[in-house]
This record gives sequence, C-alpha cells and structure tokens, in this order.
Amino acid sequence: MTQFTTFIKKEFYHVLRDRKTLLILFGMPVVQILIFGFALTNEVKNSKIVIADEAKDEVSTAIIRKIEASRYFEIEKAVANRQQIETVFKEGKVKVALLFPANFSKDLLHQNKAQVQILADATDPNHATALTNYLSSILQDYQSELNENQAIPYRIVPETRMLYNPQLKGAHNFVPGVMALVLMLVCVMMTAISIVKEKETGTMEVLLVSPFKPVLVILSKAIPYLILSLVNVGSILLLSVFVLDLPINGSLPLLLAESTLFIITCLTLGIFISIKTASQQTAMLISLMGMLLPTMLFSGFMFPIENMPIPLQVISNIIPAKWYYLIVKDIMIKGLGFEAIWKETLILVGITLFLFAISLKSFKIRLA
Repeated sequence: MTQFTTFIKKEFYHVLRDRKTLLILFGMPVVQILIFGFALTNEVKNSKIVIADEAKDEVSTAIIRKIEASRYFEIEKAVANRQQIETVFKEGKVKVALLFPANFSKDLLHQNKAQVQILADATDPNHATALTNYLSSILQDYQSELNENQAIPYRIVPETRMLYNPQLKGAHNFVPGVMALVLMLVCVMMTAISIVKEKETGTMEVLLVSPFKPVLVILSKAIPYLILSLVNVGSILLLSVFVLDLPINGSLPLLLAESTLFIITCLTLGIFISIKTASQQTAMLISLMGMLLPTMLFSGFMFPIENMPIPLQVISNIIPAKWYYLIVKDIMIKGLGFEAIWKETLILVGITLFLFAISLKSFKIRLA
C-alpha cells in the first residue's frame, strides 16, 4: 500500500512539474468551453447587406429603416443599380442584397402589389437561406403594418435569387471547408512529429554533425509531405468534379498554386510545433487539438464568423484555414481570378514567412 501511495505521489509530481501538461489538462478545457460558448450558434446576426434603392420613395425608405433597426443586418452601403450589386458580391464583402425597382411605390399603391428582389450568396446555402428568410420576415412585417386599416391588402412579393449555387447544394460549402480541414490536419500533424522523432530516436545527433545546414534539415522534412498533400488536393478535386458534380468555375492552375501556398503554410506550422516540443505524443496532441478546433470554428466553414464576438473575430484572422477557405470559394465556386484573392494570398505568405523565420531561429543546432 505504501508503494502504491508513493507511485501516486510520484505521478502527481511529474504532472505538476510539467507546465505543458498542466496547460493541456487545465488550460485547453477552459479555452474550449469559452470558444464553444461564444462561437457555436446557428443564429445569423450582424450580416452585412447592400441595398439598391432605385425607387427612393417613402415606402422603400421605411423598409430600409426597418432593416437598419433589425439586429440581423448591418447595411454595408447603398448602391445605384444591379451591376454595382454584382461587383460588391465579387468582392466578398456582403452575403445578401435587396433591390427596389424604380416603380416600387407606384405599383404598391395603385396595383396593391409590388416586387422586390433579394439576391444572396449561396456558396453557403444554409447561411443564404437564413438571410433570405430574415429579409422576407421584415418585408412581411411591414406589409402587415400597411394592411391594418386597408380594405384591399397590399402585397410585397420578394423575388429571391441564389447566386453561384442556385440549387443550394451543400457541396459548394462542404468541399472548400473539407479541403482546408484535411490539409491543415494532415500537414501539421505529419510534420509536427518529424523533428521530434529524430530527437527521440537519437538520429538528430547524426544530422547535426553532418554538413547539412539547419534550413536544409527543415526543408528535407517538409518536401515529402508537400508532395503527398498535393496528391490529397488532386484526389479531393477529382471527387468534387466527378462524384459530387461540383465544377471548378475558376482557374485550375491558380487553385493549385494557392493550395500549394496553404500546404507550405501548414507544413511550416507543423515544423514550428515539432521544434518546440520534446515528445511525439505532445506534438501530435498539440497538432490535433490545437488545429482541429480553430479550423472548424474560425474558418467560417461551419459557423459564420460575423456572428461571433469581436475578440473572436480578431482571433480568426490568424487562422490560415480561414483565408484558404475564402480563396477556394472565390476561385472554385465564384470563378474569380487573382485580383479578387490577392489580399488573402498576401496574408498566407506573411504567415508562412513569419512561421519559417521563428522556426529557423528556434532550431537548436546543439542538443542539451
């Protein structure tokens, strides 16, 4: 019994002396609870909307005020016509638009019926459906107010168009998200254990006394996984086109180039984790737990980022998967070119260079 108690005390001492283990045991559950509590919500709110008011009358102005008062929408800006709406959609700044025709008020007051057009970005079909339903509810509410003392009821008929995904197929949102998730997990996890494995098996000493420079050691670990990850990208795209019936509307070489950049970003992150950890188990745990949840929550794949509190929206900007997810949707679904994704590309390049610099600086050429 005394020996058993001694072993229990010894294990406690090991745990309490290891700060990384304490962080995993106590810090990670707290962070996960906070993230899930704030980020996991199916409610859509604070979504940016663009309005083209060609009528500019009392009725359209009153409806716009109701939209402004709603907690579901924030008016990004007012545009003059339909062509400007399409330009804003290509920029990716808004997810829904409302168009009032020039004769809107006249039709409503004289014919007791008027049409408005709702345009939604259906690359995320669930999000688009929710936004169009909210707008339809606001229009229905205003229509009820008009008909309170009206013998012949007024009717406002919304005409809804789903851009980029008129059939509301889930694959349009699923495929870009899966590409970001798979590449992030595979690349980070595989490279995270590479240098740690060399440390544990003792072969790192052989590498350090060889003529190899540290940068060549790091690159030699990354290149095989880069090639394997490109094979993963190819298989995902083939399944998307031939099985899921999801065409690649944009440039395939551009999509492959951006995928290569994202893979390099993930490989660099995995190498940084492997340099900072001392065991394969720790490296694998950090790469799985530390990458899986942020990728799922903060990439916009499963939950709209604009629904989250401002601090979490800021945190999402450092998640590489968020920017790659936006890039894939713009190229593959919307058929846009490099002029639409250069900002996201520049951010990924910056993250990659930063991670590579600190990895190279942290790489120890002498074993303790």
